[in-house]
Amino acid sequence: MLKIFIILIVAAVVESIGVAFLSAGLKQINGPSEISAAQVLRVVRDGATNGKILLGVALEAMFFGALLYMLSQRDVSFVWPLTSLGFIFTTLAAHFILNEKISPARWVGVLLIALGAGLTGYTEAVKKPAPAQQAAVDSTALRSE
Repeated sequence: MLKIFIILIVAAVVESIGVAFLSAGLKQINGPSEISAAQVLRVVRDGATNGKILLGVALEAMFFGALLYMLSQRDVSFVWPLTSLGFIFTTLAAHFILNEKISPARWVGVLLIALGAGLTGYTEAVKKPAPAQQAAVDSTALRSE
């Protein structure tokens, strides 16, 4: 389980930095002044050539790869809530990379999310193995005696 937590933390940090770069890049390109094909194409072109947006997309793709791995190894009801730890790192990235001012109320909200993620992780740690898993553990224990 330690391996999953390490992958999760690294993935959450990568995702949060990716989100910060996406936000910075999107603020560099001007949004469409009107909804027209020409304006949409301009925004797509500007976004596809913006280094910060491209870096953000690459980092988000790395996070998605890690998420796929984690979901293949553990229950979605365990992995997905723990990805909310990314909110902590994203808020930190917003503060330190984008120089956003984070209000105390917002920090409290982020900490409540972290508390929920911690409870989710705790329930996985104390979860009893399924009967098939327990039988495999028991047979392994008998062979080693």
